[in-house]
Amino acid sequence: MDNPSEQIARNVKWFRHKNGWSLDRASAETGVSKAMLGQIERGESSPTIATLWKIVKGFNISLSSLLEKIPKEHDQPVTLFRDANELRQKIADDTMLVSSLFPYDPMVAFEYFEITLPPGYDRLSIPHKRGVIEYVTVFEGEMEVLSEDVWHRLKKGQSLRFQADRPHGYRNLSDHPAVALNVINHPGRK
Repeated sequence: MDNPSEQIARNVKWFRHKNGWSLDRASAETGVSKAMLGQIERGESSPTIATLWKIVKGFNISLSSLLEKIPKEHDQPVTLFRDANELRQKIADDTMLVSSLFPYDPMVAFEYFEITLPPGYDRLSIPHKRGVIEYVTVFEGEMEVLSEDVWHRLKKGQSLRFQADRPHGYRNLSDHPAVALNVINHPGRK
């Protein structure tokens, strides 16, 4: 498996060129400095999760688009096997582990992740594009999800749906890792 920073570097550059954007234009669209974008594209910097979400939002792409080897623009096969154990990786300058189980597919307008929050993990997330909804189901440990200024405690087997186009967050106050499925629905995205 490629180093996530190298894959992100290739894909950020690919999407910037696909859009015909200079680094100045990409910086204006994403809110990420031109210098930082250049460092990311050259693989000289491991971006934070917050920076990745700014890039995703500015390019109007899914997070999984930055993680996959080849950006997918065609239909996915109906039957597709993915193994979280082979895909699990630290994708940014962050301690959360992510497995991009099913990358964004325009046929269903969602992307599907396994996320692992280590003990003591705490992160606030910037709002996603308008209309984006997230679904979180805990299947190991427990965690809390911030939605509408309330921290919702989720135990094994519990789920939460919330509007992700508003400030939200994730934390694990326990002494054990929390593992959850995270589905991000992007209605209206092409």
